[in-house]
Amino acid sequence: MSVTEQARAADRAGGAPAHRARLAILRALAPLMRWWDEGLGELLAEPWAQARALARIPSWVAWSLVGGGAALVAVAIRWDWSEVAAMGLAAILLVAVATPFLAGGMGHAARLDLSRDRVVVGERAVGAIEVVNPASRAVGALRVELQVGKGVAEFAVPRLGAGETHEDLFTIPTHRRAVLSVGPLRALRGDPLGLLARQVEWVPRQDLYVHPRTVTLDASAKGLLQDLEGLPTRDLSSADISFHALREYVPGDDRRYVHWRSSARTGRLMVRQFEETRRTQLAVALSSNEEEYRAEEDFELAISCAASIAVQALREERQVAVMLQDRSVPSRSGRSVLDGLTEVGPTPLRRGTLVDLALRTGNAVPGASVAVLISGPHATPADIARAAAHMPVAAQTIALVCEAGATLTRHTIGDVAVLTIGDLSDLAPALRRL
Repeated sequence: MSVTEQARAADRAGGAPAHRARLAILRALAPLMRWWDEGLGELLAEPWAQARALARIPSWVAWSLVGGGAALVAVAIRWDWSEVAAMGLAAILLVAVATPFLAGGMGHAARLDLSRDRVVVGERAVGAIEVVNPASRAVGALRVELQVGKGVAEFAVPRLGAGETHEDLFTIPTHRRAVLSVGPLRALRGDPLGLLARQVEWVPRQDLYVHPRTVTLDASAKGLLQDLEGLPTRDLSSADISFHALREYVPGDDRRYVHWRSSARTGRLMVRQFEETRRTQLAVALSSNEEEYRAEEDFELAISCAASIAVQALREERQVAVMLQDRSVPSRSGRSVLDGLTEVGPTPLRRGTLVDLALRTGNAVPGASVAVLISGPHATPADIARAAAHMPVAAQTIALVCEAGATLTRHTIGDVAVLTIGDLSDLAPALRRL
């Protein structure tokens, strides 16, 4: 119950002397209690937050010095050992001397700018850190820490006058396909020995996608993916492109498809019948089973081949499905495919074999017209044959065996064309052979 409510309750209690005395005391204390409830709480909120932040400032070295120094002082007092007391006091004094280095404002404004948040393996990602002093007075120098992946980069920000700006440029080498976490960007202020440090997070983390390498398939190499007239099926239609046969007219048929010469010769109305066609739907089945690959280079080559084929098909406005043993890769656009494949890593055998991948692809994309099965050199011909048997029934299946450094070869296993790819530059010539 608040002070005001207590006063009103006492007022309602009647005119008894005790109640009137209590009412007078509560009314006299009401302003003080209100200030305690409202003003003091707001007044102590900021110092309390700073105190909690300061409790996290000392490093384990500082805590060790303070704790060890206090223990040495206690031992010296117990056994009257002046040398040990001097050592304990020196340890505590060292931390005390480091404390003034925490002083100084950290009210800077900072900005982390990545010129591109998506690069290809081998390209350098360029970024900039901009620190501004928005205050009306100068601020002291400090250190800035930027976390990049598992590493940390440090930048020195000099003393800045009112409204001054400091900028640092940096590059991030991208030797491997990965999703790098750039940030957070933190400001650090502390002593030269690193005993104490204040830390303020300025900018949250950003993701940098290092995409796999891809190649563009030229006109002769992408013929497999082209479908200008559609692929005929066994389903018959009364209106399509691929002509099948003539049949007798029935009510409801479109008169535009009446074949007048045949009708005149037979004396009955004859209409054209067509085979129903469909647009090309490409299924890219990429095996991530680590036991099928000899080395990391083989797996990276497989990723690049899958990305190149899928991106080329999307450029040609084809329907694409990219399948893995345990999931599918978003394929709404070339960027989504590359982002998804950037996050793919080798999986253990329990996640599925090449046959399991084919089963999943056949169930997920039963209407695919072209299927590309990508695996490593440890996939045997028997594995490829069994996997091909579970791919979509109506699909033309092609198998790519990725083995870094191997010679480009082509052979067949049943109805499946098997291409051995030794380098990403072999992909276009390999598809030309089909």
